[in-house]
Amino acid sequence: MIAVDTNVLVYAHRREVEYHTDASDLLGSLAGGSRSWAIPWPCLYEFFSVVTNARIWQLAASTPHQAGDQIQAWLGSPTVRPLSEPAGFHELLDPVLRGSRVRGGVVHDARITAICLSHGVDELLTRDRDFHLFPELKTRDPFR
Repeated sequence: MIAVDTNVLVYAHRREVEYHTDASDLLGSLAGGSRSWAIPWPCLYEFFSVVTNARIWQLAASTPHQAGDQIQAWLGSPTVRPLSEPAGFHELLDPVLRGSRVRGGVVHDARITAICLSHGVDELLTRDRDFHLFPELKTRDPFR
């Protein structure tokens, strides 16, 4: 199963970003396909935070209503699986944290890694290079 990271979601939503068309097409293909795909819940929350942040978007940030509608559209795909932290998550996260050079904001990426691994994700689509700190999760930049 393929999972999608926050940055791919942001690119698909924000028309002014460089990879918008590619990201939108990618998510459309996943959502309309027959194979299961996934979005970790923390990525959806981070997406909402990023696209509604007026300090990031020069023209205009997305409204909470727009961001919420976008999340609902993705969750409306019959093949999407939103991924959450399973019971006993700390036992899964702890070795990821201790086995890498995790500091500060990279803890979020460690959390995404552990969630993906706990749900059997084969590959995470992301442009975030910090995921290379976690070799146990295969990642791919879908825009290269």
